[in-house]
Amino acid sequence: MRWEKLGERTLYKGWRHVLGRTFRLPNGDEHEFEVKVEARTAVVLALRDDGQVVLVREFRPGLEESLLELPGGEVDADEDPRDAAGRELLEETGYEGELVEAGTMFDCAYSTRVRHVFVAQGCRQVAEPSPGDGEAPEVELMPLDAFREHLRGGRLTDVGPGYLALDRLGRL
Repeated sequence: MRWEKLGERTLYKGWRHVLGRTFRLPNGDEHEFEVKVEARTAVVLALRDDGQVVLVREFRPGLEESLLELPGGEVDADEDPRDAAGRELLEETGYEGELVEAGTMFDCAYSTRVRHVFVAQGCRQVAEPSPGDGEAPEVELMPLDAFREHLRGGRLTDVGPGYLALDRLGRL
């Protein structure tokens, strides 16, 4: 027996959109799960030729603190994820680089979000950052070895994308 979807309903629709999805489980029980409906995102591990990783320090309202993270953001509805990655990197940091896809990953078990992960090599700053509404990122550089330690410390929301990008580079 498999899981059977019985239906779904909107539980909340505001800045966040949450559905209640009801399933019949293999044992016959029925259960409603809360699922966040979220757009695709693009995340970039940006490396300069000197081995520095380009990061952004951003305030995260849920945690009420600033975290040092990889640049990235939403992929617009009809946008190619690679284009979104380049756009987000430029907007948040002012940097450009040669983008290579590192892979895709799920955000979490209770979200519809798919994260597209890219590596940008040969990054150079070509403009000043121009963040969108509700953003105030600060650009910071970090040596690659220190970035590996930063990932191990778990003090960013991009741990999975960071490891996927380092694996793509053969630099785990």
